Amino acid sequence: MRHPERRLLISVDMERYSRRTNLQQYEAQKHFRELLHEAAGDVGLDRVAWTTQQAGDGELAILPRDVAESRVIGRFVPELNRRLRSYNSSRVPAARIRLRVAVHQGLVHLDGANGFPGNAVVLVCRLCEAAPVKQALAAFPDAGVALVVSAEIYRDVVTEYPEEMRPERFRRVEVTHPDKGFREDAWFCVVDEDMSALPAAESAGAPSPAPVSTATPPARGGGAPGGEPPESPATRTPPGAGDIRTGDIRVDGQNAIGHGATAIGSVGRDLTFGGGREGRAR
Repeated sequence: MRHPERRLLISVDMERYSRRTNLQQYEAQKHFRELLHEAAGDVGLDRVAWTTQQAGDGELAILPRDVAESRVIGRFVPELNRRLRSYNSSRVPAARIRLRVAVHQGLVHLDGANGFPGNAVVLVCRLCEAAPVKQALAAFPDAGVALVVSAEIYRDVVTEYPEEMRPERFRRVEVTHPDKGFREDAWFCVVDEDMSALPAAESAGAPSPAPVSTATPPARGGGAPGGEPPESPATRTPPGAGDIRTGDIRVDGQNAIGHGATAIGSVGRDLTFGGGREGRAR
């Protein structure tokens, strides 16, 4: 066994791949690889030197030691997003390619018998599967890339060497997979989109500027996973209301309504909504 190496890791996954027909999957795989190669080449990255583990709907890539992280985050991802938007503009929705991209760094064994052992690999793949990232990408039908990065990458790269990225458009999220004992902070954005502009009904899910959990609550009445848990009469939101709740206090616009709620103000981006919910992750 060779000693593990510290590398930059990228996990990429295609949106709605399993809903495509056989021929659509075949075409999507072909163009997926072409778009990644072209975007990398345009910003001076050599995809041939990347160590990859392929899947039908995406890939895990381990980059060479000398690759600048800022070039990957600040130039490759925006270029990939531009190419995807252009590619998708002339195609019907079922044929479009939209990607979730996760970036992390850490120790990884490059000589594994059936892949690349290492907690860093597990983490980057879990980030790529985060439900809020999927929901955020779905909220912007014209977007090409939803990017999620580990807290370390956000701190050391996004905020310090953003290049073409906009750090203020990232939102913090707590990624949890309770059945796997996984819980990590991360930051995500939909490239070239302002998630704060989402209507209240949509931003109440993943794209909220507040930290949110990826955990999916159990279904009500034995239904499919992903349903909302039952609400008590004290905390039930009237149909159509676009308000925010924390405990027994409801914020409707600028008004705080509830027992002991006398203040009027704004909700900060680091307030946690719905913490502690648990559910399903791949």
